[in-house]
Amino acid sequence: MDFSAAKAVRRRFPAFGMPVAFALTLAGAPLDASAAPVPYLDPARPVVERVEDLLARMSLDDKIGQMTQPERRSIAPAEVARFKIGSVLSSGGSAPSPNNARTWADMYDGFQRAALGTPLRVPMMYGVDAVHGHNNVVGATIFPHNIGLGATRDPALVRRIGAATAEEMTGTGVDWDFAPCVCVARDDRWGRTYESFGEVPGLPSGMTTLIEGLQGSRLGAGPTSVLATAKHYVGDGGTAGGDDQGDTRGSEAELRAVHLPPFREAVRRGVGSVMASYSSWNGVKLHGNRYLITEVLKRELGFSGFVVSDYNGIDQIDGEPGFTRAEVAAAVNAGIDMVMVPEKWRAFIDDLRAAVRAGEVPMARIDDANRRILAQKFRLGLFERPLADRRYLDTVGGAAHRALARRAVAASQVVLKNDDDVLPLDRDDEKIFVAGRSADDIGRQSGGWTITWQGAPGATTPGTTILEGIRRAAGRSRTVTYSEDGSGADPSYDVAVAVVGERPYAEYKGDRTDDLRLTGADLRTIARLRGADVPVVVVLVSGRPLDVTSELRHWDGFVASWLPGTEGAGVADVLFGTSAPSGRLPVTWPRSAAQEPINLGDGKRPLFPIGAGQTYDDDD
Repeated sequence: MDFSAAKAVRRRFPAFGMPVAFALTLAGAPLDASAAPVPYLDPARPVVERVEDLLARMSLDDKIGQMTQPERRSIAPAEVARFKIGSVLSSGGSAPSPNNARTWADMYDGFQRAALGTPLRVPMMYGVDAVHGHNNVVGATIFPHNIGLGATRDPALVRRIGAATAEEMTGTGVDWDFAPCVCVARDDRWGRTYESFGEVPGLPSGMTTLIEGLQGSRLGAGPTSVLATAKHYVGDGGTAGGDDQGDTRGSEAELRAVHLPPFREAVRRGVGSVMASYSSWNGVKLHGNRYLITEVLKRELGFSGFVVSDYNGIDQIDGEPGFTRAEVAAAVNAGIDMVMVPEKWRAFIDDLRAAVRAGEVPMARIDDANRRILAQKFRLGLFERPLADRRYLDTVGGAAHRALARRAVAASQVVLKNDDDVLPLDRDDEKIFVAGRSADDIGRQSGGWTITWQGAPGATTPGTTILEGIRRAAGRSRTVTYSEDGSGADPSYDVAVAVVGERPYAEYKGDRTDDLRLTGADLRTIARLRGADVPVVVVLVSGRPLDVTSELRHWDGFVASWLPGTEGAGVADVLFGTSAPSGRLPVTWPRSAAQEPINLGDGKRPLFPIGAGQTYDDDD
């Protein structure tokens, strides 16, 4: 071997940490060390040229592998290499054991090294739902869910949150985020309402700055750039009855006016991928809707990235369980480029291969999908920097990110009632009584998509509970007493704070067709505090507005806290006035569930209109 040439290649590809195998060997055959680099391995060449060179070297199996995304629990690294798999994902709660940043990096590198061991050395991408921080990783910073960020009305803050999330992902190796959700939530009964920035298209459109935070000024612009995903295309927030994965009914003009604008803005900002929605439009599943995916998204909006299916999303095209070869062909022909097939990925590969050979899927469509996928891998720099960048491991849950999250929490709080200036809590309040199941519970205040898919009550990950935040803000000079159910409150206390709300949930498991009221346990807790004859402030921890109309007149203060994440001190900052309340409702607050769906301009009289929110200087 010409070792001077080998050193030159190492300088060109420093991140591989392997003896020039990537640059000097192709398809298992040694290359002439004095020859120019293979075109697709040369980062100096244009992306288009690199894509075409690589595509010309790929077999049909290579190409189908790039279009296949299994779940980590259903595939081994050796299978990634054998089937030339282009991407792997972790579904919610799917994590290495023990679950920490370093084991994630080790897992990622294991899969990536397998992908790099294939003849063409095409790196894989690893996707996760990092929807409010790197939320699958124990110890990561958990930011407020999108509904709270919508209340901040602060696109620059959201951009910084995207950048912080990207840093934490980079330390673990994960390079693809299934976020942001840019849905327009039109019915609060929907279980994904908290994943929306708001009910009018301008709010999620404005918050597409998260894409710039994740990807940088352009994809691959810096070492922490990760691929962002605009989801779920299109209309998932407008389903009848708030039914998750249901049917959005209405004219094309309405779809374009309400649900399409955030995707148009996401494309303008250069989003690298778009995820198709489980939902239907007028009875046609989005996963098989060629008009909306190919004609509108790709051609009309000019989206040049790739479209990925949702988890087992192609299974639903014909309304029957499981997927068929016909569904595989329908989805790919509709314009889906990568298919999320968590468990039955081998069957998908066989079906797609058979469909191509039978002429049911044109080879041109396979090549188009691969061009889109490979271009993003080149732009990300995965061919030059394929492994986890462990320099960023210390950012996971780091102090700077937690401080940013605390500021975001404070900015998301919406004060909706403040009789007799009960807020902010001041130095004259020497005895404070705190109650409620959500007061001292990281899991409840973080909501779904936190460590596990559905989230869970309890100490699921490190952080500061709202109660801990109140105690720190109160200091040693004031007494803070906590009782989960409110027992023990008496007139000796100056004020009582009830932190109540919803149990964590995600997706369809959070759909509600009931009255949207607080639970009996929460109502009894508040009643005990009221019975103590002290001013009562209710802090509502929830993923959507709840029906509080009949109870509100008994409360002195009312704060919509949404799902703040791990930094509960941000709630206390507003309660004590360290941070002035600035949050504004991103959704219309109904008087009762009977008003749902209720949205701006529909003529219904809400309890609080979108945009409502008091400051401590307000007279009312």
